[in-house]
Amino acid sequence: MLSRRHLLAAMVLLVAWPAAAQERLKVLATFSILGDLVKNIGGDRVDVSTLVGPDSDAHVYAPSPADARKVADAKVVISNGLGFEGWMSRLVRASGSKAPIVVAANGIIVGKAGASGEADPHAWQSAANVKVYVANIRDALIAADPAGRDTYPANAAAYLAKLDALDAEIMAAIAAIPTDRRRIISSHAAFGYFQEAYGIEFIAPQGVSTESEASARDVARIITQIRRLKIPAVFLENISDPRLMQRIAQETGVRIGGKLYSDALTGEKGDAPTYLDLMRHNVKQLTAALRN
Repeated sequence: MLSRRHLLAAMVLLVAWPAAAQERLKVLATFSILGDLVKNIGGDRVDVSTLVGPDSDAHVYAPSPADARKVADAKVVISNGLGFEGWMSRLVRASGSKAPIVVAANGIIVGKAGASGEADPHAWQSAANVKVYVANIRDALIAADPAGRDTYPANAAAYLAKLDALDAEIMAAIAAIPTDRRRIISSHAAFGYFQEAYGIEFIAPQGVSTESEASARDVARIITQIRRLKIPAVFLENISDPRLMQRIAQETGVRIGGKLYSDALTGEKGDAPTYLDLMRHNVKQLTAALRN
């Protein structure tokens, strides 16, 4: 006969069994920023992995056979779209996956970047755009895991409130920068949506992809603009070779304002382990360089 203590222990195990037995939804995100969004919306119901990890450049990423297996194993694959992952269609074909490929940026008004007028895939650089990402991810998770129909919308609503607070913070911080100082040089054209949303002009020697190298003419043009417009700072990026920006800073005498995070988060111990941290870090760097 079971003792009272053993009976209570058995009851606890029975109550805990449904949660323990629940298999988490396997979700694969193409890069670290998307992975963070999925974790916030999916919570404990999802098992999230990413293809392109922290401090890594999705523009020049080369998928491996192991990545094809990750795609094949996933129940849902979340991509940015807008041409950001040029390697994605080949990887999906190689994997043989039948999982839905969800484009998180679907519904975004696509911006153009630089003199080339290329479509800009970096839509997450506006908190308002990320609200569209959140809705698309939420709906994809519900479709794949209907049992989470209450959890995913609740998590999404909580995260949307954080995005609203972030948006207001950025607006207030940029408003404190004198209008004539709201120009900087960044490595590649990754901040067009930030510029449109918050009013800081970004000038870059590279196009929307880090695959394209800046020509001597591009660099000369940037140097001329820095001198003519009295641009106060140039910024490095965590995914780009710093030597080009260091050369521009040296030739113009303009200081390096710090490091911006454009296309990737940092590791957990870095300055930008989450999307919210990434945006706050960037704004802190910009205001520190431009207000003085």
